[in-house]
Amino acid sequence: MSRTPSQNQSEQPYADRRTRVTVFVALAANLVIAAAKAVGGVVAGSPALLSEAAHSVADSLNEVFLLAALRRSRRPPDARHPFGYGKERFFWALLAAVGIFVMGGCFSFFQGVEALRNGADEKHSGYVAGLIVLGVALLAEGASLFRALHQARGEARGLRDPALRTVIAEDGTAVLGVCLAIVGMALHMVTGQVVWEASASLAIGVLLVFVAYRLGADARDQLIGEAADPELSDRIREQLEAEPEIDSVEALFTMQMGLESTLVAARVDLVPGLDSEEVEEVLVRIKEALAETVPEADQIFLDVTDRSAQEAHESPAATGERGGA
Repeated sequence: MSRTPSQNQSEQPYADRRTRVTVFVALAANLVIAAAKAVGGVVAGSPALLSEAAHSVADSLNEVFLLAALRRSRRPPDARHPFGYGKERFFWALLAAVGIFVMGGCFSFFQGVEALRNGADEKHSGYVAGLIVLGVALLAEGASLFRALHQARGEARGLRDPALRTVIAEDGTAVLGVCLAIVGMALHMVTGQVVWEASASLAIGVLLVFVAYRLGADARDQLIGEAADPELSDRIREQLEAEPEIDSVEALFTMQMGLESTLVAARVDLVPGLDSEEVEEVLVRIKEALAETVPEADQIFLDVTDRSAQEAHESPAATGERGGA
């Protein structure tokens, strides 16, 4: 049974509230952990611990970006932005990816290279303090990750939410980064060779850069106008082709305008014999039926044409220029 548009819209604020709580949990955990890692890293002189501190600072800043995304993306359409502000989520997710790359990845590389060049003046008493800090961080990051994964499994939109996806990527990376730091510190303590801890710092940097690249690539695709997923596009096409007044769907274009908002532009060929008044009534009815069946399709434009599908595909920019309703 499909949801009505009103049901779909009423569920969005609730899902956003849950996501906001998840982001606040991650922010609180990262702020506490960043302070502990920074103090422990300075006291122990540990490059791996300082790298993890930079990682947590970057994650904290990114959570602020995500909170801004959740608030700003819910603004209603206006004259300047007639399609709404749904893409704000993608923009702030891109900034979060840049933050992970610059603050986390680059600082980790710097710490690793410096340790290899100059060594690390790490005291034996610092090993124990550093490992305790990392153990606490592992528990906190693991708890935050568990909550984010639990929410993703419990919601229909799941990982389509860039805010939730970013939190999961950050927390998952943090858990793996803490494990790398623990291994690096432990091997440094056993062997007395700083190369192990420096290597852990470099590995954390590589991990952060990779995650930042993946998150940034996803946000870029959505910002420049990514099409709806194939399953949704197929549902829209099937719905249009099932309409008795539509002879064929010559072209179908979709674009994600937000988390639960999709623009649909279709060029259709109607059956012969309809006068202009009937065409207008038919198009209005088809749009209402499509919006009812596919709630995500909240911006629908239909263009009536008798051109061939090949010609339609060759000029997608012409969608909606004539005969639309």
